[in-house]
Amino acid sequence: MKIKLVIFDLDGTLMDSLDDLTDATNHMLGLAGRPALTSEGVRQLVGQGARNLVERALANGTDDEVERGINAFLTYNGAHLADRSHPYPGVRETLDALQGRGVPLALISNKNVALCNGLLRIFGLDGYFAAVLGADSLPFRKPSPEPLLKLMGDFGVAPAETIMVGDSINDMAAGRSAGVTTVGCTYGYGELAELEGADFLVDALPRLLELPLFD
Repeated sequence: MKIKLVIFDLDGTLMDSLDDLTDATNHMLGLAGRPALTSEGVRQLVGQGARNLVERALANGTDDEVERGINAFLTYNGAHLADRSHPYPGVRETLDALQGRGVPLALISNKNVALCNGLLRIFGLDGYFAAVLGADSLPFRKPSPEPLLKLMGDFGVAPAETIMVGDSINDMAAGRSAGVTTVGCTYGYGELAELEGADFLVDALPRLLELPLFD
């Protein structure tokens, strides 16, 4: 069946933003009097949104500490969205090729939607996506299939006509639950084991165009 919708994750799939997420996390931890984390330590915390990251970074923190931490993290990250972030190699070329084939593109992230749109705008990628959903766009976020089901309904496409491209277990779980084809990006933040069960694996985003999914 012809592919009529490609849905991308953002961080770890289209954008290498780990250094900026690490800076925001360590800013928050410094204000809380906690020791800094390495980028590897932060990598293990990303994927389920800012609240989850802050709660895990502030292990055993009080509710007030977590709320202050979330505010500090989001404020800093919003002001330093792209100090050290950048698209992965071949992202723009891949999006150009898909757009040239007339395939609608969408994005689902567990980052707040304003930060998603801000990051896309900074790198001139916002014009590629017909829809962008963030962690605060719906009551549920990945690994729930609900964001994917919402987009498929909006676009009037079937699961067999849809691809979910991401780097984490949340992307793969959401895609499987929604019944869509899943493509795991091995170059992202997730461990290889998180991508187990993906329909396809790619070690660079342009490899997506080589998969037997497009006419």
